[in-house]
Amino acid sequence: MQRILFVLLIGYLTPGFLVAQKKAAIPVSSAVPAATVERVVRALAADDMQGRATTQPGGGKAARFLAEEFRRLELAQLPGLTTYEQTFPAYETRTAALYVTINGVSIPKDKALLISGEPKLNWTDADDPAARVMVIGAPALPAQLFRQLLEPKENLLVILDPAHAADFERLAKRLRSGTLHAEKPGSFSCVVVLTETPNAAVKFRVAANTIVRTLELRNVVGVLPGQDKTRAEEMVVFSAHYDHLGFLPTVAGDSIANGADDDASGTTAVVALAEYFKKKNDNARTLVFVAFTGEEIGGYGSQYFSRQIDPQRVTAMFNIEMIGKQAKSGPNTAFITGFDKSDFGKLLQQNLTGTPFRFEPDPYPAQNLFYRSDNATLARLGVPAHSISTDQIPTDKLYHSVNDEVESLDLPNMTAVINAIARSAAGIISGAQTPTRIAPETAVKRP
Repeated sequence: MQRILFVLLIGYLTPGFLVAQKKAAIPVSSAVPAATVERVVRALAADDMQGRATTQPGGGKAARFLAEEFRRLELAQLPGLTTYEQTFPAYETRTAALYVTINGVSIPKDKALLISGEPKLNWTDADDPAARVMVIGAPALPAQLFRQLLEPKENLLVILDPAHAADFERLAKRLRSGTLHAEKPGSFSCVVVLTETPNAAVKFRVAANTIVRTLELRNVVGVLPGQDKTRAEEMVVFSAHYDHLGFLPTVAGDSIANGADDDASGTTAVVALAEYFKKKNDNARTLVFVAFTGEEIGGYGSQYFSRQIDPQRVTAMFNIEMIGKQAKSGPNTAFITGFDKSDFGKLLQQNLTGTPFRFEPDPYPAQNLFYRSDNATLARLGVPAHSISTDQIPTDKLYHSVNDEVESLDLPNMTAVINAIARSAAGIISGAQTPTRIAPETAVKRP
């Protein structure tokens, strides 16, 4: 027995074994428990969360689950809040009735759309027309037309040539289940009809009713106050969106869009990172952990959150979006959107020296991913706010489908990504590193 122990001890002390031990320590350590990662992502993507749609019961259940996680970790609450839930109003408009005639001809119900926050409309082409008429022929639609229609600054009656049937249907799909607004709808309305464009002056009549409902949305926010008096006013935000699509058309008996990768994976990372940094208990800067609502329907949660804080106090934002599968560049890698807009990514990589993990620039610039997630709002305000992802989105057949289930995730790789984020954030959290700001005038806008 003694001889065996001696041999083993000699083995430990041989240069070859020391090298092997050193190599084994190179990967990012398992600081974030794999058990936490699996438990949280399975809970968020479970069928009983009903796809976590923003205004549906499943979304509320997910918010309560996340608030309980922050309570378990004994995080502080965002100043001004008395709970972990940051509630705010949104306004849903839904067409109750719409009747349109153009030059005496009734427009079929499926060829007319209404965007309005007014309970009642009664337009005619009298001497003082109630709306301006826009007739749009077969040529391509102006790039900003849909935004103009969805956010009218005047009363508009828009007549679309049948050549634009596909665009009309896309707009109809967006409006079919109601429209959500961050601000209370204004006093202007827009009616869109798909019909042959008239050659003569347009005579019209519009009668409509709209139902307007005030809804309560909720982000979930927890805070680890900074421990350095000179740095505690500076914030580092770790974020993801917890909402998804709810229910989709049934495929093979399944209608729940579980959203395991999009974005239960990122939200799980936020919880796991909160647990990790709480245990470390050495953050100089204040850490804010936020799970956003409403990303899938327009970024409502991140927009509201950004209005409640001073962006000048936000040193950096780590937004985590779809990290459940291996990146195009392979295991132990992830990409950062807007890599060239600040030195955020370069600073993170410096803290991963000696490990095999790499943060790379976004390999899909044509997808405009920097513009499409919750980092964009704070980026517009000058914050070095970037999204970290591994998703191969051009070829991801599970994206926005009922098949985005936990079983499709690579949980070990996902855990490795979360650990890499934890390690790479060390310099920013300690105050040793400060990313360059994104100039507000060059910050992104949602297309």
